[in-house]
Amino acid sequence: MADPNGFLKYKRVDNPYRELADRIRDFAELQIPISNEERQKQAARCMHCDVPFCHDGIFYGGKRAVSGCPNDNHIPEWNDLVYHGAVKRAYERMSLTNPFPEFTGRVCPAPCEKACADALNSAGITIKDNERFIGDTANENGWVYEMGEAGERTGVKIAVIGSGPAGLAAAWRLNRLGHSVTVFEKSDRFGGLLMYGIPNMKLDKQVVQQRIDLMEKLGVEFVANTEIGKDLTYEELAESYERVILAIGAGVPRDLQAPGRELKGIEFAVDFLTETTKQLLEAGEDKLPKTLEGKKVVVIGGGDTGNDCIGTAVRLGAASVCQLEITPSLPLERKSNNAWPEWPMVLKHGYGQEEGAFVGNEDLTQYTVTATGFIDDGAGNVAGLKVSQVGPGFKLIDGTEEVLEADLVLLAMGFVGADKSVFDAFGVQEIYDDYKTNNPKVYVAGDARRGPSLVIWAIREGRKTAEAVDAVIMENVRV
Repeated sequence: MADPNGFLKYKRVDNPYRELADRIRDFAELQIPISNEERQKQAARCMHCDVPFCHDGIFYGGKRAVSGCPNDNHIPEWNDLVYHGAVKRAYERMSLTNPFPEFTGRVCPAPCEKACADALNSAGITIKDNERFIGDTANENGWVYEMGEAGERTGVKIAVIGSGPAGLAAAWRLNRLGHSVTVFEKSDRFGGLLMYGIPNMKLDKQVVQQRIDLMEKLGVEFVANTEIGKDLTYEELAESYERVILAIGAGVPRDLQAPGRELKGIEFAVDFLTETTKQLLEAGEDKLPKTLEGKKVVVIGGGDTGNDCIGTAVRLGAASVCQLEITPSLPLERKSNNAWPEWPMVLKHGYGQEEGAFVGNEDLTQYTVTATGFIDDGAGNVAGLKVSQVGPGFKLIDGTEEVLEADLVLLAMGFVGADKSVFDAFGVQEIYDDYKTNNPKVYVAGDARRGPSLVIWAIREGRKTAEAVDAVIMENVRV
């Protein structure tokens, strides 16, 4: 594929991040796309692999982790097309598996790049940036609308509950197959975590809204502010729709039950990020008042969400930011039992951590530390938290207790699963591997089925669920 010697002729060039001093002033996107000419060179670096690992999800670690693309994107094919300047054909090929490259090209951690053959001895190919280029170019030229046009209408009505990446992928595929799709969303805007869970600097909300608007033009109906069980019952849905797809995500955040948890100023990270995005959308610009000026912020959790909280707190003017992670720090170099093509389990600093350090937060991330309680300022507000070092099995180590000052504590410890009350409302007790449930009218897709995961996983789940629904419906139609 592409130029067999491209990886030798051209060095890897990523979309550069904006300068630290500049980007922390606003919520504009972090990256600056490189030129189209340079992008073609980056696509040329895709080698003529005899056995490419990038486009096939390889499970390891007891099937808890994946290397390569879990969505089976045929990466070498569209890299070759980009290299030859056939970007429209590259988009057409990509959209057969991934309808939303403008999303994944911004937010995916790119396990495909770590499984790239070039990553065995080098840095791999810029697959993620190439993907964003294809998606953005397709939107700019109207190719997305062309690829999204529906086939002959079947007259079959299908409801999708949830408008995150899984719900959108299911709706996109079903609409293209000719079915009439209505997407119900409990929030005031569509996109799920794409809209409210991922900060603007990683994914501009205009990119999300652009896709929603386009899907509406293509015939998908969107209904906001509608919560199943309150505003709409299962019985009403079952009467009006042939099938129902639950794509409600795994949005129940993990809590920390410790003394003082009820104090004001202790928030779930997802609520903090959601509120910040809402304020940005209401303001209609990329800057917000420094609402955290003079405030000391502690983020509990070391994953991507915690990193997003740090970057957001910096932009809101926090006086200090500290991050607590209960697990040990990863090694600086990958170990022998973590060989290619597995994801390299090595220490890395996210954009938020870099920004936090840049504004003066020394020793920003503390490892093997947990909070054991929260301190009241006397008026019901959090004033600090008690922390302790932990050892094997996360057991507290005596004599390591200390107190950290805090005006805001953000709980970013991941998610525990989907809202079970929605499953109960639909009488769903069992969810099967083929996306079906014990209720023959109800299917489940995305994080709601497999647990908290990547956007690309959700897209795959939505697409596969749509195709499973279509197969059953069309079999009945033929009968």
